[in-house]
Amino acid sequence: MASASETTAPLEQPTTTAQSTPRITLRQPSTSNAPAPSGTPAVKPPTLSWLQGTWNVTHSTLPMWQKSRNVQITYTPIANSGSAGGLGHVSGSHIDDLVTYQALDKSKAKVSQVRGVDKPFPVPDAPATQGLVEHADTAPPPATASGEELASLGYNWRGKGWLMIASSKWEILGYGDDEGGNSWVVTYFAKTLFTPAGVDFYSRRGQLSPATVEGIKEAIKGLGGDVAKLGGEVFEVAYDGERDGKA
Repeated sequence: MASASETTAPLEQPTTTAQSTPRITLRQPSTSNAPAPSGTPAVKPPTLSWLQGTWNVTHSTLPMWQKSRNVQITYTPIANSGSAGGLGHVSGSHIDDLVTYQALDKSKAKVSQVRGVDKPFPVPDAPATQGLVEHADTAPPPATASGEELASLGYNWRGKGWLMIASSKWEILGYGDDEGGNSWVVTYFAKTLFTPAGVDFYSRRGQLSPATVEGIKEAIKGLGGDVAKLGGEVFEVAYDGERDGKA
């Protein structure tokens, strides 16, 4: 029997390790006048095959997604499009752009869609900054060393059907894969007559990890200028997994 002077050692509590916020590199959109932070690595274009396919829009600053859920965007390269037969940037492949979403009200299961076509445009200074070419007004190489086509960092979108009169400009600010192997993309949309400038976060599988989301927000804030304030305006787009069979 233990004496009164003896003390019982406290039970060891399980410890949890917080997921560290990854350091994420983003580039300035071409519409920004703010200088790029010194020492920032260049963001090179992803391959078109990496970009194509379906992405979940998990976070945004664009008001139109505040009343929607399960927003997805699917990029499909259009065969033999572009003035150079599908290679290059300005002359590169056009992309079929399909956005689908559901109303926030779960009693409305209908999937709405918006169709358009993305045509690449040259991103000022990006090629020279990346060291891919000597002059900024020259398009970067059309493909990797193995011949795989590169995506552009910037696209002009034009709607299809009754939306043919609508147009916008979007750019890839950054992309990558998190520690769990899930791919992500950050896109920037320039201001139009109907919508403010804003950003979207994409996830290849389900939702992005909280650490990745925070890393992207911090990277946006670090860009400076008008773009930086978007880092504090990001909201989570509703997602319930219904379209992925996870509801």
